[in-house]
Amino acid sequence: MSTAIDDDLWSAVGDPIRRTMIDLLLAGGPGTATSLSERLPVTRQAVSKHLAVLDRVGLVHGTPAGRERRYQVDEAQLARAVAQLSAVGATWDARLRRIKRIAEAIDRSRDNNRGD
Repeated sequence: MSTAIDDDLWSAVGDPIRRTMIDLLLAGGPGTATSLSERLPVTRQAVSKHLAVLDRVGLVHGTPAGRERRYQVDEAQLARAVAQLSAVGATWDARLRRIKRIAEAIDRSRDNNRGD
């Protein structure tokens, strides 16, 4: 997938309500906007809009269920998002270790210069 789609994916999971919705769908199985709104501090209309965002990036898929759609998590897309997050985390861990080594070297240099 392209970077633009990845950016959309990260934008979608960046919202705490959407992350909670994914958690609810994973824990309880497929759900509708109505059933999710009963468990969230937002309106059914807001839930529908959040589901549309998650559907657009492929994290959930909806199928018709009467007058509503029943949504479930696309576990393959979720696994892809988790893998990307792990890769980003590993990159930042490496950067932070490097910054720490540089800061420690600066401290040692300052300590050595004070002793002169």
